[in-house]
Amino acid sequence: MKFLWPEALWLAVIAAPLLVALYLWLLHRRKKNTVRFASVALVKQALGKGPGWRRHVPPAVLLMALLVLLVAVSRPTAVIRLPSQQETIILAMDVSGSMRAADIKPNRLVASQEAAKTFVTELPASVRVGVVSFAGTAAVVQAPTLSREDVLASIDRFQLQRATAIGSGIVLSLATLFPDAGFDLSQITGARPMPPGFGDKKDDKPKFTPVDPGSYASAAIILLTDGQRTTGPDTLEMAKLAADRGVRIYTVGMGTKEGEIIGFEGWSMRVRLDEETLKQVALLTRGEYFFAGTAEDLKKVYQGLSSKLVVEKRDTEITALFAALGALLALVGAGLSLWWFGRV
Repeated sequence: MKFLWPEALWLAVIAAPLLVALYLWLLHRRKKNTVRFASVALVKQALGKGPGWRRHVPPAVLLMALLVLLVAVSRPTAVIRLPSQQETIILAMDVSGSMRAADIKPNRLVASQEAAKTFVTELPASVRVGVVSFAGTAAVVQAPTLSREDVLASIDRFQLQRATAIGSGIVLSLATLFPDAGFDLSQITGARPMPPGFGDKKDDKPKFTPVDPGSYASAAIILLTDGQRTTGPDTLEMAKLAADRGVRIYTVGMGTKEGEIIGFEGWSMRVRLDEETLKQVALLTRGEYFFAGTAEDLKKVYQGLSSKLVVEKRDTEITALFAALGALLALVGAGLSLWWFGRV
């Protein structure tokens, strides 16, 4: 636990012994001013059994209440688990030909689709989900939406293609989150570039100021791939674009680490998972890297991501909790005094 105003703790340190001393002085004064009777036995018989230890309980509880309230003045903070502020999640999923491989049953593509669909259905209803697929080029197969049916249908529509452009998947995901950022997507999506002078003027392009990596709390990207970049923009350069915008990228690597040759319908290709690059992407953007070697691993990865994106740990001020505890203790102390002695 930390304190935003640690100097205020001196109030509690100074007040505690002073209040205890004041209470002891009042007890001594009360005892000194007690009328002396000729027969103490007669007084005891008339008054009955005294309050004993109970007389000290309400003052002790009230003292604790005051100390807790003084600690609240110092504005304590603690790292606690709170609902995430992320409102949009982009699933960027590899649909290159290597996703046909059956080392993950029934094959990599189907396993990734099933895990992703389960992940989507378990997200809070307030989170928008978008889907980007990438191979040699990238495409938005579902714009961010609250409709889970539309997202699930878009995942089922994946079509396998050749090549792997991981950087294209990243930059198109960013363009989906920031449609007014002015990203050049002509080579990313395979669309023909517009001629010079067509569309908005250069002066209309919004000015951009980089922010701290991982500081954008309204969105995140989950990037899944089973291979390494074979075409498209540099993966780490595109990750730097995400880091400059504060967007976290959680990378998921699935399939073969060592690399192998996979053949389909008369052609073959060598596939290898580039773990180091995926780890660097996660590191640059303050995300996290996960490896999934089996379908069950992949399900667990998405379950872990769901818990991370729905609930997150944040350093949060808990002054209100201490203030509430102090008020509760004060009420308890006053209540005991009224119950036992008929006064506060």
